[in-house]
Amino acid sequence: MTKLKLGPLEDDKPVKLTVELPAAVFRDLKVYAEILTRSEGATTPTEPAKLIAPMIERFMATDRAFAKARRNAAQSVPGAAERSG
Repeated sequence: MTKLKLGPLEDDKPVKLTVELPAAVFRDLKVYAEILTRSEGATTPTEPAKLIAPMIERFMATDRAFAKARRNAAQSVPGAAERSG
């Protein structure tokens, strides 16, 4: 089985956002969705667009410089830690 960085996708209330991707990135996103669908044993194909938010979330969660900057920002702005979740 392929070890992907993304696991099962959560069903969450979305915020509409329009984004343009280079064609090569979109092609890779479609392939990733196909692999994820197969690895989960799902019968319904994963929509490539549904991968974007979890990928960005995963990227930010593993970006140490971002985490450090976020902590520093939260410490310097009163109440920021409560707003950031």
